[in-house]
Amino acid sequence: MDLSGIISISGIGGLFKVIAQSKNGLIVESLIDNKRMPVYASHKVSSLEDISIYSTSEDVPLKDVFAKIKTKESGPAKIDSKADGAVVKAYFKEVFPEHDEDRVFVSDMKKVFSWYNLLLEKGFLDKEPEKEAEENEGEKLTDKVKPKKTPAIPGNKTAKTSAPKASTKGMTKTATVRKTGG
Repeated sequence: MDLSGIISISGIGGLFKVIAQSKNGLIVESLIDNKRMPVYASHKVSSLEDISIYSTSEDVPLKDVFAKIKTKESGPAKIDSKADGAVVKAYFKEVFPEHDEDRVFVSDMKKVFSWYNLLLEKGFLDKEPEKEAEENEGEKLTDKVKPKKTPAIPGNKTAKTSAPKASTKGMTKTATVRKTGG
């Protein structure tokens, strides 16, 4: 599962995919309604790759928790993110029993389930990382590498310019007086 480029923005519900980078921030697209919007440096942005869940031994990356949900359910999570807190706690304990009950709140659990269902619906949890790496490696080998042209630098005799020269054939000279600033 590849969560690179998927972010959460504090204060704005849902998940977003990073589309481009602008000089002032990021351009993102909502996974819910596919609307694009700018994200500025004043927003608090968290990448899903960097988020982890507290456990009794060490922090577990979010993608590992998603993998546990996927192996248990083999489809969408069977709990509504708006369900009662006690029901959500019990279900999360079934899926991820080693979570730290003092530091993982019900709101976090609900967010994990809603994110899981959204990512599964959009197909981000279907691909395995090994398969993606093999596919990308195969594409790199088949693509031909084109040599880079060196840019023309004034005074550089080795660089060749490929711009065609302007033709003056068929043009007539005109007698115009050029004004100078004097």
